[in-house]
Amino acid sequence: MKILVVGGGGREHAICWKLKNEKDVEQIYCAPGNPGISKIANCIDIKEDEIDKLLNFVKMNKIDMTIVGPEVPLVMGIVDIFEKSGLKIFGPNKQCAQLEGSKSFSKEFMIRHNIPTAKYKEYIDLNKAMNEIDEFGYPVVIKADGLASGKGVVIAENKEQAQEALKEMMEDKKFGDAGLKIVVEEFLKGTETSILTFVDNHTITPMVSAKDHKKVNNYEIGLNTGGMGTFSPSEVYTKKLSEEIEEKILSKTLEGFKKDNLDFKGILFVGLMITDKGPKVLEYNVRFGDPETQSVLFRLDTDLNKIMSAIIDNNLKNIDINYKKEEVVCVMLTSGGYPEKYEKGKIITGLENLDKDIVVFHSGTKIIDNKLVTNGGRVIGITAKAETVEKAASKVYENIKKISFENMHYRTDIGI
Repeated sequence: MKILVVGGGGREHAICWKLKNEKDVEQIYCAPGNPGISKIANCIDIKEDEIDKLLNFVKMNKIDMTIVGPEVPLVMGIVDIFEKSGLKIFGPNKQCAQLEGSKSFSKEFMIRHNIPTAKYKEYIDLNKAMNEIDEFGYPVVIKADGLASGKGVVIAENKEQAQEALKEMMEDKKFGDAGLKIVVEEFLKGTETSILTFVDNHTITPMVSAKDHKKVNNYEIGLNTGGMGTFSPSEVYTKKLSEEIEEKILSKTLEGFKKDNLDFKGILFVGLMITDKGPKVLEYNVRFGDPETQSVLFRLDTDLNKIMSAIIDNNLKNIDINYKKEEVVCVMLTSGGYPEKYEKGKIITGLENLDKDIVVFHSGTKIIDNKLVTNGGRVIGITAKAETVEKAASKVYENIKKISFENMHYRTDIGI
C-alpha cells in the first residue's frame, strides 16, 4: 500500500512513524513533511492547502490512501474533492469539518442534540457583544468562530479584558476572518481533559486517554498554546468517567450525526471539562489532536492503516483495537516567546546524544545550510514510554538536558 500523509507537523510525524512499522505499508509520502519526517517518508514539496496539486500527485503516483492530518484542508473540502475522483481518503468531509471550522456550528449541534456544554451566545456585531459581555459573569470565555491555529480563545478575567479581546478579534482582526463572528461562553470550572475517537457512520470508538497541557507555563499558568505536552493515560479518565462520557456525550454525538445526516468518517477529538455537574464538551476537533497524537499513537498496537481503511468502508465495528500497556509522556520544546512573538532559525543541537528509546517528533523545524534549525513556535516533542507516566517523564526530562537551542522553553511539570 502506498500512502500519502498531508501535513508537516508533529501529529503528521507521529502518523508516519506509526505507519512505517506496519507490514501492509509499502511506501509513505508526506506533503509537505519536515526534516524529521524525511527520515521515514518521501517528503513532497506541496503545501497542505494546495488541494489541486495534492490531487494530481495522488493520481500520478497511484496512491492507495491519503490521510489528512491538519484541519485546514478538511475545512476546505479536500475529502469531497478526492472522493469525487474516486480516491480513497481518510478524514471527514467539508460539511462535517464545520464542527471544528465554526464554533457556532459546533455549539448549535451540541444544543440541538442535548450534549452537555457551556451556555453561550454568538455575535457578529461588536457593539452588541460589548454591551452584553457581562451576561455570563467573569471569568468569561471568548472564541473566534473560525480556525485560528488553536489560539483563538481568550479567558477574560474582567470586563476590561473581555472588551479588549472582543475589539482585537472583531475590529482589529487579530485572527483574520476567523473573528468576524465570535462565540461568548460561560466559564466552566473543573478539570480539563480530552478523548480522541475513531468514527464511522455506525460506530464511535474512544482511544486511550491522554492529558494535554495548553498553558505555556507550569501549573497551568499563562497564555493558551497549541499544546505544551501530553501524557497517556490521563489520571482523571477513570472507568466510571469513561462510561459517563460514552453515555452522555459520545453516543449522543453519533446519534446526532445520524439525525443531521452528517456522513462523519474519521477522527473526532472531544475537548472536555469535568465539572461538579459532570463532563461537558468544550470543543470538537475533526482530526488527531497535537500533541495528543504523539502519546496515543505511541501506545496503539493495532495497525493504523487497517483501522483507517475500515472506517472509510464503514466497517469500524469489526476491527479489534489494542493498545500497549506502557505509559507515555511527550514534552514540547518551544521557541521563547511562543505563543506570541518568537524568532526562527535557531540551531538545534544534541539530538544525536539522546537515548535510543527516545523518539523525537518534529513540529517546527527546517534544514538551513545543512543544519537543523527552529521553524515554528512548537519545535520538537520529546517522547518516551515506561511502566508508569512518572518513569516516562523522568526519561524525557533527563534527555531534554542534552538538547539545546537559543531561547528554548518547555514545561517541567508534565507527567510529574
